[in-house]
Amino acid sequence: MSEAYDALDPTANITIKWDVISWTPDGYIAVVTMYNFQQYRHIQTPGWILGWTWAKKEVIWNVMGGQTTEQGDCSRFKGNIPHCCKKDPTVVDLLPGTPYNQQIANCCTGGVLTSWAQDPEHAVSSFQLSVGSAGTTNKTVKLPKNFTLKAPGPGYTCGPAKIVKPTKFITNDKRRTTQALMTWNVTCTYSQFLAQKTPTCCVSLSSFYNNTIVNCPTCTCGCQNKTEPSSCVDPNSPHLASVVSPPGKAINTPLVRCTNHMCPIRVHWHVKLQYKEYWRIKITITNFNYRVNYSQWNLVVQHPNFDNVTQVFSFNYKPLTPYVGLNDTGMLWGVKFYNDLLTSAGPLGNVQSELLFRKDKSTFTFDKGWAFPRRIYFNGDNCVMPPPDAYPWLPNASSKLVFSLLSTVFGTIACVVMLLS
Repeated sequence: MSEAYDALDPTANITIKWDVISWTPDGYIAVVTMYNFQQYRHIQTPGWILGWTWAKKEVIWNVMGGQTTEQGDCSRFKGNIPHCCKKDPTVVDLLPGTPYNQQIANCCTGGVLTSWAQDPEHAVSSFQLSVGSAGTTNKTVKLPKNFTLKAPGPGYTCGPAKIVKPTKFITNDKRRTTQALMTWNVTCTYSQFLAQKTPTCCVSLSSFYNNTIVNCPTCTCGCQNKTEPSSCVDPNSPHLASVVSPPGKAINTPLVRCTNHMCPIRVHWHVKLQYKEYWRIKITITNFNYRVNYSQWNLVVQHPNFDNVTQVFSFNYKPLTPYVGLNDTGMLWGVKFYNDLLTSAGPLGNVQSELLFRKDKSTFTFDKGWAFPRRIYFNGDNCVMPPPDAYPWLPNASSKLVFSLLSTVFGTIACVVMLLS
Protein backbone atom coordinates (compact mmCIF):
# COMPACT_ATOMS: atom_id res chain seq x y z
CA MET A 1 0.00 0.00 0.00
CA SER A 2 3.05 2.31 0.16
CA GLU A 3 2.64 3.38 -3.46
CA ALA A 4 -0.77 4.87 -2.54
CA TYR A 5 0.73 7.44 -0.16
CA ASP A 6 0.07 11.08 -1.12
CA ALA A 7 2.33 13.61 0.60
CA LEU A 8 -0.27 16.38 0.23
CA ASP A 9 -3.09 14.21 1.63
CA PRO A 10 -1.38 11.56 3.77
CA THR A 11 -4.56 10.19 5.37
CA ALA A 12 -6.60 10.04 2.15
CA ASN A 13 -8.86 7.00 1.82
CA ILE A 14 -12.35 5.80 1.05
CA THR A 15 -13.87 4.02 4.03
CA ILE A 16 -16.66 1.52 3.47
CA LYS A 17 -18.76 0.93 6.58
CA TRP A 18 -21.00 -2.13 6.74
CA ASP A 19 -23.68 -1.81 9.49
CA VAL A 20 -25.89 -4.79 10.31
CA ILE A 21 -29.12 -3.14 11.48
CA SER A 22 -31.43 -6.17 11.92
CA TRP A 23 -31.53 -9.96 11.71
CA THR A 24 -33.81 -11.92 9.35
CA PRO A 25 -34.80 -15.62 9.45
CA ASP A 26 -31.90 -16.55 7.14
CA GLY A 27 -29.50 -13.61 7.42
CA TYR A 28 -29.46 -9.89 8.04
CA ILE A 29 -30.20 -6.42 6.69
CA ALA A 30 -27.21 -4.10 6.39
CA VAL A 31 -26.61 -0.51 5.35
CA VAL A 32 -23.37 -0.07 3.43
CA THR A 33 -21.99 3.48 3.48
CA MET A 34 -19.04 4.81 1.49
CA TYR A 35 -17.17 7.86 2.84
CA ASN A 36 -14.79 9.71 0.55
CA PHE A 37 -12.18 10.97 3.03
CA GLN A 38 -9.95 12.23 0.21
CA GLN A 39 -9.43 15.97 0.46
CA TYR A 40 -9.34 16.67 -3.27
CA ARG A 41 -9.99 13.46 -5.21
CA HIS A 42 -13.58 12.84 -6.16
CA ILE A 43 -15.36 10.08 -8.06
CA GLN A 44 -16.79 11.28 -11.33
CA THR A 45 -19.42 9.85 -13.63
CA PRO A 46 -20.12 6.99 -14.42
CA GLY A 47 -19.48 6.50 -10.72
CA TRP A 48 -18.15 3.93 -8.26
CA ILE A 49 -18.38 0.15 -8.63
CA LEU A 50 -18.03 -1.88 -5.43
CA GLY A 51 -17.32 -5.61 -5.42
CA TRP A 52 -16.52 -8.36 -2.91
CA THR A 53 -16.51 -12.13 -2.47
CA TRP A 54 -18.90 -13.84 -0.05
CA ALA A 55 -17.30 -16.03 2.63
CA LYS A 56 -20.05 -18.68 2.42
CA LYS A 57 -23.02 -19.17 0.07
CA GLU A 58 -24.75 -15.88 0.79
CA VAL A 59 -27.26 -14.33 -1.61
CA ILE A 60 -28.72 -10.85 -1.87
CA TRP A 61 -32.50 -10.91 -1.57
CA ASN A 62 -33.00 -7.22 -2.12
CA VAL A 63 -31.12 -3.95 -2.60
CA MET A 64 -32.33 -0.43 -1.82
CA GLY A 65 -30.47 2.58 -3.16
CA GLY A 66 -28.28 0.47 -5.45
CA GLN A 67 -28.27 -2.61 -7.64
CA THR A 68 -25.96 -5.44 -8.61
CA THR A 69 -24.71 -5.46 -12.18
CA GLU A 70 -25.51 -9.19 -12.62
CA GLN A 71 -28.04 -11.54 -11.07
CA GLY A 72 -26.04 -14.72 -11.48
CA ASP A 73 -27.38 -18.29 -11.35
CA CYS A 74 -30.38 -18.45 -9.02
CA SER A 75 -31.78 -21.75 -10.41
CA ARG A 76 -31.60 -23.49 -7.01
CA PHE A 77 -34.31 -21.21 -5.66
CA LYS A 78 -38.04 -21.88 -6.10
CA GLY A 79 -40.67 -19.21 -5.64
CA ASN A 80 -38.93 -16.06 -4.45
CA ILE A 81 -35.86 -15.39 -6.59
CA PRO A 82 -33.01 -13.39 -5.03
CA HIS A 83 -31.77 -10.14 -6.50
CA CYS A 84 -28.27 -11.65 -6.89
CA CYS A 85 -26.80 -15.11 -6.39
CA LYS A 86 -23.23 -14.46 -7.52
CA LYS A 87 -20.35 -15.45 -5.28
CA ASP A 88 -18.62 -12.18 -6.20
CA PRO A 89 -21.34 -9.52 -6.70
CA THR A 90 -20.65 -5.97 -7.87
CA VAL A 91 -22.92 -3.12 -6.81
CA VAL A 92 -23.46 0.26 -8.45
CA ASP A 93 -25.41 3.31 -7.34
CA LEU A 94 -28.82 4.14 -8.76
CA LEU A 95 -29.30 7.16 -11.00
CA PRO A 96 -30.89 10.48 -10.02
CA GLY A 97 -34.67 10.36 -10.47
CA THR A 98 -35.01 6.85 -9.02
CA PRO A 99 -38.51 6.29 -7.52
CA TYR A 100 -38.61 7.19 -3.83
CA ASN A 101 -39.65 3.69 -2.77
CA GLN A 102 -36.29 2.40 -4.08
CA GLN A 103 -34.17 5.05 -2.36
CA ILE A 104 -32.44 5.40 0.99
CA ALA A 105 -30.53 8.37 2.42
CA ASN A 106 -27.33 9.32 0.54
CA CYS A 107 -28.11 7.23 -2.53
CA CYS A 108 -28.94 7.71 -6.15
CA THR A 109 -26.33 10.15 -7.46
CA GLY A 110 -25.10 7.82 -10.19
CA GLY A 111 -22.10 6.87 -8.04
CA VAL A 112 -20.64 10.39 -8.04
CA LEU A 113 -18.84 11.44 -4.84
CA THR A 114 -17.37 14.88 -4.24
CA SER A 115 -14.09 15.36 -2.40
CA TRP A 116 -14.21 15.83 1.38
CA ALA A 117 -12.69 19.33 1.41
CA GLN A 118 -14.89 20.55 -1.43
CA ASP A 119 -18.32 19.30 -0.34
CA PRO A 120 -18.39 16.80 2.57
CA GLU A 121 -22.19 16.61 2.49
CA HIS A 122 -22.05 14.95 -0.94
CA ALA A 123 -18.94 12.85 -0.26
CA VAL A 124 -21.08 10.02 1.16
CA SER A 125 -23.00 7.26 -0.63
CA SER A 126 -25.16 4.47 0.83
CA PHE A 127 -27.20 1.43 -0.15
CA GLN A 128 -29.09 -1.24 1.83
CA LEU A 129 -28.75 -5.01 1.43
CA SER A 130 -30.96 -7.86 2.56
CA VAL A 131 -28.54 -10.82 2.78
CA GLY A 132 -29.75 -14.44 2.92
CA SER A 133 -28.13 -17.86 3.49
CA ALA A 134 -25.92 -16.05 6.00
CA GLY A 135 -25.29 -16.08 9.71
CA THR A 136 -28.00 -14.73 12.00
CA THR A 137 -25.85 -13.80 15.00
CA ASN A 138 -22.62 -11.88 15.60
CA LYS A 139 -20.78 -15.18 15.96
CA THR A 140 -22.12 -16.88 12.83
CA VAL A 141 -21.88 -13.99 10.36
CA LYS A 142 -18.80 -14.29 8.14
CA LEU A 143 -17.24 -11.11 6.80
CA PRO A 144 -17.02 -10.71 3.01
CA LYS A 145 -13.51 -10.62 1.57
CA ASN A 146 -11.56 -9.48 -1.51
CA PHE A 147 -13.18 -6.04 -1.69
CA THR A 148 -12.63 -4.09 -4.91
CA LEU A 149 -13.47 -0.49 -5.72
CA LYS A 150 -13.47 1.04 -9.18
CA ALA A 151 -14.10 4.73 -9.57
CA PRO A 152 -14.91 3.99 -12.33
CA GLY A 153 -11.54 2.60 -13.47
CA PRO A 154 -8.68 1.00 -11.54
CA GLY A 155 -6.43 2.71 -9.00
CA TYR A 156 -7.95 1.74 -5.66
CA THR A 157 -6.63 -1.04 -3.44
CA CYS A 158 -8.87 -2.23 -0.57
CA GLY A 159 -7.73 -3.85 2.63
CA PRO A 160 -9.54 -6.65 4.50
CA ALA A 161 -12.78 -6.08 6.40
CA LYS A 162 -12.21 -5.39 10.10
CA ILE A 163 -14.79 -5.56 12.88
CA VAL A 164 -15.09 -2.22 14.70
CA LYS A 165 -17.31 -0.76 17.41
CA PRO A 166 -20.96 -0.77 16.31
CA THR A 167 -22.07 2.51 14.74
CA LYS A 168 -24.42 4.61 16.83
CA PHE A 169 -27.41 6.41 15.33
CA ILE A 170 -29.22 9.43 16.79
CA THR A 171 -32.95 9.73 16.15
CA ASN A 172 -34.34 12.80 14.38
CA ASP A 173 -35.58 14.32 17.64
CA LYS A 174 -32.07 13.78 19.11
CA ARG A 175 -33.57 12.19 22.24
CA ARG A 176 -32.60 8.57 21.62
CA THR A 177 -29.51 6.73 20.41
CA THR A 178 -29.56 3.30 18.79
CA GLN A 179 -26.69 1.24 17.47
CA ALA A 180 -25.90 -1.31 14.78
CA LEU A 181 -25.90 -4.99 15.78
CA MET A 182 -22.51 -5.42 14.13
CA THR A 183 -20.18 -3.15 12.13
CA TRP A 184 -17.12 -3.71 10.00
CA ASN A 185 -14.98 -1.30 7.98
CA VAL A 186 -13.01 -1.62 4.76
CA THR A 187 -10.39 0.99 3.82
CA CYS A 188 -9.45 1.66 0.19
CA THR A 189 -6.56 3.89 -0.95
CA TYR A 190 -5.75 5.32 -4.36
CA SER A 191 -2.55 5.14 -6.40
CA GLN A 192 -2.19 7.17 -9.60
CA PHE A 193 0.47 4.70 -10.73
CA LEU A 194 -2.00 1.80 -10.52
CA ALA A 195 -4.70 3.83 -12.24
CA GLN A 196 -2.79 4.86 -15.35
CA LYS A 197 0.73 4.86 -16.65
CA THR A 198 0.41 8.14 -18.54
CA PRO A 199 -0.26 11.59 -17.02
CA THR A 200 -3.52 13.45 -17.61
CA CYS A 201 -2.44 17.06 -17.17
CA CYS A 202 0.55 19.35 -17.55
CA VAL A 203 1.72 22.80 -16.49
CA SER A 204 2.98 25.72 -18.59
CA LEU A 205 4.62 28.87 -17.20
CA SER A 206 5.15 32.54 -18.06
CA SER A 207 5.98 35.82 -16.33
CA PHE A 208 5.91 39.58 -16.82
CA TYR A 209 9.70 39.82 -16.44
CA ASN A 210 10.58 37.40 -19.23
CA ASN A 211 9.13 37.05 -22.74
CA THR A 212 9.64 33.29 -22.69
CA ILE A 213 6.53 31.13 -22.46
CA VAL A 214 7.47 27.69 -21.17
CA ASN A 215 5.05 25.21 -22.72
CA CYS A 216 4.17 21.78 -21.42
CA PRO A 217 6.92 19.26 -22.18
CA THR A 218 6.51 17.56 -25.56
CA CYS A 219 4.63 14.24 -25.46
CA THR A 220 3.77 14.70 -21.77
CA CYS A 221 0.58 12.66 -22.05
CA GLY A 222 1.39 10.91 -25.30
CA CYS A 223 2.54 11.73 -28.81
CA GLN A 224 0.51 12.40 -31.92
CA ASN A 225 0.16 9.18 -33.88
CA LYS A 226 0.79 10.05 -37.51
CA THR A 227 -0.47 6.64 -38.63
CA GLU A 228 -3.78 7.13 -36.75
CA PRO A 229 -5.14 10.61 -37.47
CA SER A 230 -8.17 9.88 -35.26
CA SER A 231 -5.98 9.87 -32.13
CA CYS A 232 -6.55 13.63 -31.84
CA VAL A 233 -8.52 16.40 -33.52
CA ASP A 234 -7.40 19.55 -35.29
CA PRO A 235 -9.62 22.38 -33.95
CA ASN A 236 -9.71 23.90 -37.45
CA SER A 237 -11.02 20.70 -39.04
CA PRO A 238 -14.23 21.29 -41.04
CA HIS A 239 -15.51 17.91 -39.85
CA LEU A 240 -14.92 18.59 -36.14
CA ALA A 241 -18.55 18.21 -35.03
CA SER A 242 -19.04 14.85 -36.75
CA VAL A 243 -15.81 13.47 -35.27
CA VAL A 244 -16.58 14.59 -31.72
CA SER A 245 -20.19 13.37 -31.72
CA PRO A 246 -20.81 10.85 -34.51
CA PRO A 247 -24.54 10.75 -35.32
CA GLY A 248 -26.38 7.88 -33.65
CA LYS A 249 -23.42 6.89 -31.45
CA ALA A 250 -22.69 7.44 -27.77
CA ILE A 251 -18.92 7.50 -27.35
CA ASN A 252 -17.26 7.82 -23.93
CA THR A 253 -13.65 7.50 -25.06
CA PRO A 254 -11.65 10.72 -24.71
CA LEU A 255 -10.82 12.74 -27.78
CA VAL A 256 -8.24 15.48 -27.30
CA ARG A 257 -7.15 18.41 -29.39
CA CYS A 258 -3.89 17.88 -31.30
CA THR A 259 -1.13 19.56 -29.27
CA ASN A 260 2.55 19.03 -28.64
CA HIS A 261 1.75 17.65 -25.16
CA MET A 262 -1.49 15.73 -25.95
CA CYS A 263 -2.85 16.27 -22.43
CA PRO A 264 -6.60 16.62 -21.75
CA ILE A 265 -5.88 19.37 -19.20
CA ARG A 266 -3.29 22.17 -19.18
CA VAL A 267 -2.74 24.48 -16.21
CA HIS A 268 -1.00 27.77 -17.00
CA TRP A 269 0.68 29.76 -14.21
CA HIS A 270 1.48 33.37 -15.13
CA VAL A 271 3.38 35.69 -12.79
CA LYS A 272 1.42 38.82 -13.68
CA LEU A 273 2.45 41.79 -11.53
CA GLN A 274 4.30 42.86 -8.47
CA TYR A 275 3.60 45.74 -6.11
CA LYS A 276 5.57 47.11 -3.18
CA GLU A 277 4.14 44.63 -0.67
CA TYR A 278 2.24 42.20 -2.90
CA TRP A 279 2.56 40.13 -6.05
CA ARG A 280 -0.12 38.69 -8.32
CA ILE A 281 -0.42 35.55 -10.43
CA LYS A 282 -3.00 34.33 -12.93
CA ILE A 283 -4.05 30.70 -13.25
CA THR A 284 -5.80 29.40 -16.39
CA ILE A 285 -7.09 25.83 -16.68
CA THR A 286 -7.80 24.73 -20.25
CA ASN A 287 -9.73 21.62 -21.26
CA PHE A 288 -8.45 20.01 -24.48
CA ASN A 289 -10.86 17.07 -24.26
CA TYR A 290 -13.77 17.39 -26.69
CA ARG A 291 -15.90 14.72 -25.00
CA VAL A 292 -15.54 15.48 -21.28
CA ASN A 293 -16.98 18.23 -19.10
CA TYR A 294 -15.34 18.44 -15.69
CA SER A 295 -18.00 19.23 -13.12
CA GLN A 296 -16.88 20.26 -9.64
CA TRP A 297 -13.24 20.28 -10.73
CA ASN A 298 -10.52 21.25 -8.29
CA LEU A 299 -6.89 22.31 -8.34
CA VAL A 300 -4.27 21.78 -5.64
CA VAL A 301 -1.17 23.99 -5.74
CA GLN A 302 1.94 23.84 -3.58
CA HIS A 303 3.92 27.06 -3.19
CA PRO A 304 5.67 28.53 -0.11
CA ASN A 305 3.74 31.82 -0.31
CA PHE A 306 0.37 30.14 0.32
CA ASP A 307 0.98 30.93 3.97
CA ASN A 308 0.20 34.55 3.07
CA VAL A 309 -2.67 34.56 0.55
CA THR A 310 -4.37 37.96 0.55
CA GLN A 311 -7.15 37.43 -1.99
CA VAL A 312 -8.40 34.83 -4.45
CA PHE A 313 -10.57 36.15 -7.29
CA SER A 314 -13.47 34.08 -8.75
CA PHE A 315 -12.34 30.72 -7.26
CA ASN A 316 -13.08 29.14 -3.91
CA TYR A 317 -9.98 28.61 -1.79
CA LYS A 318 -9.11 26.43 1.18
CA PRO A 319 -5.67 25.92 2.74
CA LEU A 320 -4.53 22.31 3.06
CA THR A 321 -2.37 21.76 6.11
CA PRO A 322 -1.56 18.05 6.40
CA TYR A 323 1.41 18.79 8.63
CA VAL A 324 1.48 20.98 11.73
CA GLY A 325 3.31 24.26 11.16
CA LEU A 326 3.43 23.90 7.36
CA ASN A 327 1.00 25.95 5.25
CA ASP A 328 2.30 25.84 1.69
CA THR A 329 -0.59 24.14 -0.12
CA GLY A 330 -3.91 25.54 -1.30
CA MET A 331 -6.98 23.96 -2.87
CA LEU A 332 -8.95 25.92 -5.49
CA TRP A 333 -12.29 25.10 -7.09
CA GLY A 334 -15.04 26.85 -9.02
CA VAL A 335 -17.84 29.00 -7.65
CA LYS A 336 -21.18 27.20 -7.89
CA PHE A 337 -23.26 28.14 -10.94
CA TYR A 338 -20.47 30.43 -12.16
CA ASN A 339 -17.34 28.45 -13.07
CA ASP A 340 -17.67 25.09 -11.25
CA LEU A 341 -18.13 23.42 -14.66
CA LEU A 342 -15.10 23.22 -16.93
CA THR A 343 -16.72 22.59 -20.30
CA SER A 344 -15.27 20.51 -23.12
CA ALA A 345 -12.63 21.79 -25.52
CA GLY A 346 -13.55 24.90 -27.42
CA PRO A 347 -13.88 28.66 -26.93
CA LEU A 348 -15.52 28.19 -23.49
CA GLY A 349 -13.36 25.29 -22.37
CA ASN A 350 -11.34 27.18 -19.77
CA VAL A 351 -11.60 28.76 -16.34
CA GLN A 352 -9.26 31.34 -14.85
CA SER A 353 -8.58 33.29 -11.70
CA GLU A 354 -6.00 35.56 -10.11
CA LEU A 355 -4.33 35.22 -6.72
CA LEU A 356 -2.81 38.03 -4.69
CA PHE A 357 0.01 37.15 -2.26
CA ARG A 358 1.61 39.30 0.39
CA LYS A 359 5.39 39.32 0.19
CA ASP A 360 7.49 37.90 2.96
CA LYS A 361 10.69 39.96 2.71
CA SER A 362 12.76 37.18 4.22
CA THR A 363 11.89 34.70 1.47
CA PHE A 364 10.33 36.52 -1.50
CA THR A 365 12.29 36.58 -4.75
CA PHE A 366 11.72 36.23 -8.47
CA ASP A 367 15.14 34.63 -8.82
CA LYS A 368 15.71 30.98 -9.77
CA GLY A 369 12.05 30.23 -10.46
CA TRP A 370 10.90 30.80 -6.87
CA ALA A 371 7.64 32.39 -8.08
CA PHE A 372 6.47 29.18 -9.77
CA PRO A 373 4.60 26.32 -8.09
CA ARG A 374 6.36 23.29 -6.67
CA ARG A 375 3.60 20.95 -7.81
CA ILE A 376 0.03 21.08 -9.12
CA TYR A 377 -2.77 18.50 -9.00
CA PHE A 378 -5.91 18.62 -11.14
CA ASN A 379 -8.79 16.52 -9.75
CA GLY A 380 -6.24 14.68 -7.62
CA ASP A 381 -3.87 13.74 -10.45
CA ASN A 382 -0.31 15.06 -10.36
CA CYS A 383 0.35 17.36 -13.32
CA VAL A 384 3.70 17.23 -15.11
CA MET A 385 5.82 20.35 -14.55
CA PRO A 386 8.41 21.68 -17.03
CA PRO A 387 12.03 20.96 -16.08
CA PRO A 388 13.38 23.62 -13.65
CA ASP A 389 16.14 24.73 -16.02
CA ALA A 390 13.44 25.79 -18.52
CA TYR A 391 11.63 28.17 -16.13
CA PRO A 392 11.44 31.86 -17.11
CA TRP A 393 14.44 33.41 -15.37
CA LEU A 394 15.16 36.97 -14.35
CA PRO A 395 17.19 39.08 -16.80
CA ASN A 396 20.94 38.64 -16.48
CA ALA A 397 22.88 40.30 -13.68
CA SER A 398 23.74 43.43 -15.68
CA SER A 399 20.08 44.29 -16.11
CA LYS A 400 18.83 43.27 -12.67
CA LEU A 401 19.18 46.81 -11.32
CA VAL A 402 17.14 48.23 -14.21
CA PHE A 403 14.55 45.53 -13.70
CA SER A 404 14.31 46.27 -10.00
CA LEU A 405 13.82 50.00 -10.60
CA LEU A 406 11.22 49.44 -13.33
CA SER A 407 9.34 46.94 -11.17
CA THR A 408 9.17 49.45 -8.33
CA VAL A 409 7.94 52.23 -10.64
CA PHE A 410 5.31 50.03 -12.31
CA GLY A 411 4.22 48.67 -8.96
CA THR A 412 3.79 52.17 -7.52
CA ILE A 413 1.80 53.32 -10.58
CA ALA A 414 -0.42 50.22 -10.33
CA CYS A 415 -1.12 50.90 -6.64
CA VAL A 416 -2.07 54.53 -7.41
CA VAL A 417 -4.42 53.39 -10.19
CA MET A 418 -6.04 50.86 -7.86
CA LEU A 419 -6.58 53.52 -5.20
CA LEU A 420 -8.11 55.96 -7.71
CA SER A 421 -10.37 53.40 -9.34
